[in-house]
Amino acid sequence: MIGAPRSLVAALLALGGLCLSATADEAKDSPAGEKFTLRYQFHPGETLRWEVVHRAKIRTTVSGTTQTAETVSSSVKVWRVSEVDETGKATFEHLVDSVDMSQKLTGRAEVRYNSLADKEPPAGFEQVAASLGVPLSVITMDNRGTIIERRRQQATAATSESDGQMTIPLPEEPVAVGDTWSLPYDIDVPLPNGTIKKVKTQQKYSLAKVTDGIAEIEVATQILTPIHDPAIEAQLIQRESHGTVKFDTKAGRVLSQQMDLDRRVVGFRGEASSLHYVTRFTEELVRDEVPKTAVLPKTETK
Repeated sequence: MIGAPRSLVAALLALGGLCLSATADEAKDSPAGEKFTLRYQFHPGETLRWEVVHRAKIRTTVSGTTQTAETVSSSVKVWRVSEVDETGKATFEHLVDSVDMSQKLTGRAEVRYNSLADKEPPAGFEQVAASLGVPLSVITMDNRGTIIERRRQQATAATSESDGQMTIPLPEEPVAVGDTWSLPYDIDVPLPNGTIKKVKTQQKYSLAKVTDGIAEIEVATQILTPIHDPAIEAQLIQRESHGTVKFDTKAGRVLSQQMDLDRRVVGFRGEASSLHYVTRFTEELVRDEVPKTAVLPKTETK
């Protein structure tokens, strides 16, 4: 879910939550050993929205020169559910309603685009603007979060959203606090000689606790292939996810997630080079069903 801002669209489409709070007296943890069957639940005709914020800061030093790139993307992700069968398999449209994005590079002026305030996007944000308010893809997903079918509706959807998970996968069997499950996958890392190195990884999930029906799931990326090349390591850290997801066991949906990463690699481009990558990705389920308009409304002429 977390990825470096390889493109602004990738940051926009990168894979909800309402952080429920309670006092210590009100909160009720599940009994020790109790098992939970975690499943997604959707209903035909419902629309789900999440506020997504992705912040990334990359500081690189090569041959004595240091540059910093900072990006911030705040968007509203939407799932419009059209069908749900008897097994819980759901079909929904995936789109983005609005976005507020900024990019700042060393030695350059900050560039910003707010679709709710700007009539025209600045140079470099045209593809983002064209992606707003229109279905990017139609997804069919089972009740454990596995993608059964993905039909792209827009050319701009062929980014990070094209191959990745739409949400976290859920375990097949009931789980108790302390239980873990994992999703293995390969990452293709391009090398300078034009070849591709396939790196085996897995996303590990652990049920940390369940309070008042809200499951807290810890997420961590594990690199299984031994890596000895800092250049490869520099690319891999941009694909890692480490954080916490809150899942409503009764409503059957992700309420929130926060992924944080702070990594430093030395020697990725020569002995004197270094890379410092800091990012935070959050999603929060929006309860308000009133959609926001992606562009300014037209003013009436008198």
